Amino acid sequence: MSVSYHNFGGWLGWHLQIWFPKLTSNGYVGLLRKTRNKTQKAYIDYFLGSEETPQPLIVNLETVNRCNSDCAFCTANKYAEKRPYCMMDEKLFYSIIDQLADWGYKGHLTLYGNNEPFIDPRIIEFHKYCREKLPDSFIFLSTNGLLLDVDKVRAVIPYVNQLIINNYCLDMKLHDNVKEIYEYAKSHPDEFKDVDLLIQMRYKNAVLTNRAGSAPNKQNDVKIITETCLMPYTDVFIFPDGRLGICCCDNFEVTTFGDLTKESLKDAWNSRKYKELRESIRETRSNYGFCKYCDFIDAGLRMDAVEDVLAHREANHGARQSMFKKRK
Repeated sequence: MSVSYHNFGGWLGWHLQIWFPKLTSNGYVGLLRKTRNKTQKAYIDYFLGSEETPQPLIVNLETVNRCNSDCAFCTANKYAEKRPYCMMDEKLFYSIIDQLADWGYKGHLTLYGNNEPFIDPRIIEFHKYCREKLPDSFIFLSTNGLLLDVDKVRAVIPYVNQLIINNYCLDMKLHDNVKEIYEYAKSHPDEFKDVDLLIQMRYKNAVLTNRAGSAPNKQNDVKIITETCLMPYTDVFIFPDGRLGICCCDNFEVTTFGDLTKESLKDAWNSRKYKELRESIRETRSNYGFCKYCDFIDAGLRMDAVEDVLAHREANHGARQSMFKKRK
């Protein structure tokens, strides 16, 4: 594994976000869309054409719906927050993880959503339970790092495959505590040999995607987006009260596609409401009210997971064809 530091585009990339924020955002989103449309379509066709609904590739489980930062692009920042406070009941949390284990889930799992996970004092113990019950899942944790120190990092890394620290700032400098963590990790490689520690320099006032039209610095209720979206086919997004929301762009928790206090995760994932959503956005998100103004597109993780599934499927198909020829 590795300890790495990532500054998107270096000095030039940083200042382009400052000087030309919307141009940079729209250019990046447009580039992703052009390079990923074919693969997205292939996965959606595979998903909807499967006899049995494929499992989600990523489970996003938010245990508390609060953040302690003030990033300009996020409706979950501490000045824009509108959600009623909620912390997930422990019994519900353990039930969800147990259900994933019983389902044979081996995909990606993150105890993170529109929040700062370390606000929840149970977060390390929760990760320990996830690792025990889901030994083959890829568990990753994303944090703004404001509540972190070396001891907390050392406590959580035995249970995660990847720890991402997003260093949101205005001056392109690591926070003192994040710098200490980075220096410690670099000088103690044996402790980090089984985990990817990624520290990312992030501009706090960046303009990113519009998050279903609601991002504080990129709102949109006019321009309709025609492309489709992978999220309803790849992700489960679980609010702290146990409801399944449409995706991470439901910042205010207004959608409901299931309720895990009343039904199983597997049943919710296979619900009629989910199926209607997936069919309606198969070709374009403009057919679905919540999605039609949203320009969100995956930044890497989902495409990696999708490409793995498609490659594995192609390999299996090739093996079956080869076996058929031998039999003939």
